Amino acid sequence: MDSLPKNILTSKSFERIGLYDHHGVNLPLFSLRSRQSHGVGEFHDLIPLIDWLSQVGFDTIQLLPLNDSGFESSPYNAFSSCALNPIFLSLGELPFLNLYPGLALELQSLKKYKHLQRLAYDAILNAKLSFLGHYFESAFKRVEEMPRYQQFIEMHHWLKPYALFKVLKEEQGHQPWRFWHHSIRNPNKETLKLLYQEKAHPLKFWMMIQYFCFDQLEHVKHYAASKNIFLMGDIPILISPESLDVWVYRKDFDLDYSAGSPPDVFAKEGQYWGFPLFRWDVIEQDGFSWWKERLRTASIFFDIYRIDHIIGFFRIWAIERGKKAIEGRYRPKDKWVALEQGKRILQSLIESSPMLPIGEDLGFDIQFVREAMADMGICGTKVIRWQKNYSTDKSFIPFDQYPRFSLTCVSTHDTDPLAQWWKNFPGEAETYARATGLNYSSTLTSSLRFELLKHSHHTNSLFHINLLNEYLALYPELVWPSSNDERINLPGTVHPRNWSYRNRPYIEDIISHAGLTEAMKSLLIAPQ
Repeated sequence: MDSLPKNILTSKSFERIGLYDHHGVNLPLFSLRSRQSHGVGEFHDLIPLIDWLSQVGFDTIQLLPLNDSGFESSPYNAFSSCALNPIFLSLGELPFLNLYPGLALELQSLKKYKHLQRLAYDAILNAKLSFLGHYFESAFKRVEEMPRYQQFIEMHHWLKPYALFKVLKEEQGHQPWRFWHHSIRNPNKETLKLLYQEKAHPLKFWMMIQYFCFDQLEHVKHYAASKNIFLMGDIPILISPESLDVWVYRKDFDLDYSAGSPPDVFAKEGQYWGFPLFRWDVIEQDGFSWWKERLRTASIFFDIYRIDHIIGFFRIWAIERGKKAIEGRYRPKDKWVALEQGKRILQSLIESSPMLPIGEDLGFDIQFVREAMADMGICGTKVIRWQKNYSTDKSFIPFDQYPRFSLTCVSTHDTDPLAQWWKNFPGEAETYARATGLNYSSTLTSSLRFELLKHSHHTNSLFHINLLNEYLALYPELVWPSSNDERINLPGTVHPRNWSYRNRPYIEDIISHAGLTEAMKSLLIAPQ
């Protein structure tokens, strides 16, 4: 029997989740397709996935961020730390639709997007917002009378500023807020009061949308719980400089610097991300209230949360405005100062939430962070292809030596899918095969893929979660003919193919595929 981590705060979360092996799938919700949705994965599309996972013996669904990112398709470039993205609304599940035949006809016209191979993000979001505008004109008086709607308005303090920001953003032609007129770019309390009065009606449109987003995702959460399925969210450490949060909580952010990453083997010139840095001293004086509100909101939907780029709580690669990424420097510079800062921040955040944290601790020169995470009982992330003895012979670490408090996966949304890794790094793939007793082939066959996935489900880690499309690829008819089309994101690039990935089959075809269902069950059977 495994013992609980020493840190009493994460011990409470582990007691709720359970100290036994958890198996799951990871996906961007936008990639899921169903015959009922409208060109993008929607909240209610998760329900048949939940049923199927329960059937095969998996118990966790990990989702990429779901926050409102406006017309920015990257889920890691959110316009709000709390609001959900309206593109995920299951429009067919809205109440009162049967009272308005015209809306039902308009809804059918959105079905055309579901046949596209890539996500037409802007077109779908525009079409959904147009439909919701017509719905608002027809049904809002009925919505406003719903008791749960009034409770929702009173419960979420971020909601009104968010709605005002969305209204102003639209009125300003979606320009960044730094180009707005100074009176609304830097509004005082009196100006805000007048704006709330003046924009009262259009504010209700955005509040209504968030009500339905929260209502639907809460329904999914409760349904998942009824099937003993845990939902795992993703909390990006950084937020868009054009977000509501930076507009409202300016004092918490340092806009003179941008976050990025230092030069490494993947990016020789480093990476420039464009996100502002946190003023941790200011945030700490306020009791970390912004972060705690963010986690409190996420805990409505999630049992577990992934802390994106956890090293950023300790230190961040800071790039002065106008400078190149390679000219950046770590802030704070001293590693021991960084260690104390990260532990202090994370301890406070862990204490504020019932969710179990899992850190994304990938990268270089991060061992001091991993040691601090272990002390605090925070699971780390182990991508099998990178688990090597780098300080000695670079041999692969045996699976039974993985830390118990960790998550194992074969790939991430930012890496090559398995098939591309196997093809592009044949020397590494052959070494891996030899180390694990597999018969190497230059092509990643379905049988080899099955063995790699099985490895990931039988390491010493507590969590074993892979991208859904890595499982689908066990059967060629369930993935796109080119493995290049299975990649979700290429970090450090701005490309229209980033964040436009969609699963080839509908969820209805996935859950009815007998071979895949049996393969998923077989993955959980311990190797002899």
